[in-house]
Amino acid sequence: MKRSFCASQVSSTIAFFSIRRHAPPESLIPDSVSVVDCLSSHGSSVTALARLRSRVGQQSSLSNSVRWIQMQSSTDMDLKSQLQELIPEQQDRLKKLKSEHGKVQLGNIAVDMVIGGMRGMTGLLWETSLLDPEEGIRFRGLSIPECQKVLPAAQSGGEPLPEGLLWLLLTGKVPSKEQVKALSQDLANRAAVPDYVYNAIDALPSTAHPMTQFASGVMALQVQSEFQKAYENGIHKSKYIFPSRFWEPTYEDCLNLIARVPVVAAYVYRRMYKNGDSVPADKSLDYGANFSHMLGFDDDKMKELMRLYITIHSDHEGGNVSAHTGHLVGSALSDPYLSFAAALNGLAGPLHGLANQEVLLWIKSVVEECGENISKDQLKEYVWKTLNSGKVVPGYGHGVLRKTDPRYVCQREFALKHLPDDPLFQLVSKLYEVVPPVLTELGKVKNPWPNVDAHSGVLLNHYGLTEARYYTVLFGVSRSLGICSQLIWDRALGLALERPKSVTMDWLDAFCKKAKASSA
Repeated sequence: MKRSFCASQVSSTIAFFSIRRHAPPESLIPDSVSVVDCLSSHGSSVTALARLRSRVGQQSSLSNSVRWIQMQSSTDMDLKSQLQELIPEQQDRLKKLKSEHGKVQLGNIAVDMVIGGMRGMTGLLWETSLLDPEEGIRFRGLSIPECQKVLPAAQSGGEPLPEGLLWLLLTGKVPSKEQVKALSQDLANRAAVPDYVYNAIDALPSTAHPMTQFASGVMALQVQSEFQKAYENGIHKSKYIFPSRFWEPTYEDCLNLIARVPVVAAYVYRRMYKNGDSVPADKSLDYGANFSHMLGFDDDKMKELMRLYITIHSDHEGGNVSAHTGHLVGSALSDPYLSFAAALNGLAGPLHGLANQEVLLWIKSVVEECGENISKDQLKEYVWKTLNSGKVVPGYGHGVLRKTDPRYVCQREFALKHLPDDPLFQLVSKLYEVVPPVLTELGKVKNPWPNVDAHSGVLLNHYGLTEARYYTVLFGVSRSLGICSQLIWDRALGLALERPKSVTMDWLDAFCKKAKASSA
């Protein structure tokens, strides 16, 4: 029986090829990957990798030496049927974890954590991605560079298709090109938006913030919720309490939502900035390219940027405001539309998704005051001026990361490849050299390095999407992939209503005094 090639093993293989300083032959880039022969047990991967190194050293043909990896295309193109196979396994796994290890302590909670927004507390189950402070984000075990290598792309050497990442987030498996194509067509077929959604948006002033209009459109989509219909029709409690089968209407809602949010988002953009002249969808295009097309941008490089943008912004584990909000609201059995709309309202905050808007506005303020050819010394003075005025340098620092955000790095690589001479990109490059030392000198910043927001606006601006107020909507479209993937698993695993304990300052004072007296 064939075994799924888990993300960590894909990671090890990619790392090995990198160490050898050559890319694997084209025939070895997986459509979908499974492990046989040597990987018959969990602990055999290291031995197998060592065996592979030995063979590569002895044989000139790499394809002849990699006997233990089979590259295959699955005949099953349907994402939902894949989940129907995976979910019972994961339900059993969660049940076993709870019964065998439910009392294992994960750490101590300090007063600083309680006061500081629960920062650093391990308290959520989030399957689709994991964020390491030093390494950055991994989607189902794969880093961004690894996703760029193994996920199907629209063109050779291009950026990964968001549909491929959605498949990976939901199943933990690298999809074939055929599976991604089938999913892309499925999403295109689900993308019809009722007129009353547009009417709900049109009821708002055109001057309303784009995120207000976008969230209102998502709320209007809720009328068609399959989850809500199933609940109102009296679905038995056993269907949504572990082990749950209530994931199926959630799946339908989430796939419909993911398919429709680009249509709603594009309508908001054209309404606000293009006199309401909407651009019809093109079902022949993939998810990212079609979104770019509906916005009014048909440059092939802009389509590539949109594929990259949606992919890298899709998920960032469960503790950030938008992801946590979606999970929290969903834990009350609110349907995916209500949950995602709530997540969008969190994303709209200046300390979260709105930051990408603020970055470009700040960069343009630098240009207005100092010109495009500003020196590093002048830029340093402007940074200090910003800090001394009580403001922050937008796009720098992160609540978890303690290194340069990998999402920033891949955007920089995109810019170096496609727009190296863009004046604003050159300014961003200077900021990368100037800002971290200034923030380090300031002494109050744990992470002085740039995050994802420090770069995205410059790329969008280059291809003509200059309206910075709209940028958070793009973030919202992207985030639908991660939040909806997790909502499906929330229902599949029957995860509980979220209800952490809160305390008052009086309680904290009394507890700390008692602890101090006990240790005296």
